[in-house]
Amino acid sequence: MKLIRFGKPENEKIGVQLPDGQKIDVSAFGGDYDELFFGTNGIKRLEEWLSLHQSQCPKISDDERLGSPIARPSKIVCVGLNYAKHAQESGMEVPTEPVLFFKASSAIVGPYDDVILPKNSTKSDWEVELAIVIGAKASYVSEAHAMDHIAGYVLHNDISERAFQLERSGQWVKGKSCDTFAPLGPFVATPDEIKDPHNLHLWLKLNGKTMQDSSTSDLIFGISKMVSYISEFMTLLPGDVISTGTPFGVGLGLDPQLFLKAGDVMELGIEGLGVSRQNVKAY
Repeated sequence: MKLIRFGKPENEKIGVQLPDGQKIDVSAFGGDYDELFFGTNGIKRLEEWLSLHQSQCPKISDDERLGSPIARPSKIVCVGLNYAKHAQESGMEVPTEPVLFFKASSAIVGPYDDVILPKNSTKSDWEVELAIVIGAKASYVSEAHAMDHIAGYVLHNDISERAFQLERSGQWVKGKSCDTFAPLGPFVATPDEIKDPHNLHLWLKLNGKTMQDSSTSDLIFGISKMVSYISEFMTLLPGDVISTGTPFGVGLGLDPQLFLKAGDVMELGIEGLGVSRQNVKAY
């Protein structure tokens, strides 16, 4: 199943993208794609509801705005430096255990919404990432059972203001959490839609030029390890997002370095998870 949310910001309705690409409105099912939905076996309940009501669901116009495919989660946990070449281009050691930081959930926007450069931004950067959506509460979960706690996967552009992140007391969250810095979507794909999350092509283009082109097979720490490891330090709640890291090719690692400016266009995608596109604007 592919979960979508559509409509005006802060007033999105829930929908589903069908195998043929058609999008349908399932708001009659009730609720939102949030902690309550994921924590009460919502995907299975929705599948059962659709088996009876799909023919009555209105179609969604292709002109309709898509929002983030999940409602605002309790947290976004990011794993840094999780591709060896990215660690190298960042001038940092390959980590011996996952590097964790938070990204404010208020940064979430839809997959085609504008990205707004914050005030005083000089080094805003792009990062295509595979993100995990938690489907069941996880605390001290073993690697053997970690995959049981995953509701699905989603495309994430982990936009980062490098000066805020690295040059102002070295607190990464400041460079990660600006408004619009977490475009998610276009949809959440349930695990049965993704044959092997550890072997997905992911890429990002800036103004039509390919900047990142890699595979999740290059992840240092795999998905089971990340979920298990994070759950040692905090409880993961249904609907929470784990962003698994970006491959090489970010602006920080180029020589000379290159950062986002108003008028730029980012386009990015992950195999099986669709494509998103963001126009960059100044605050």
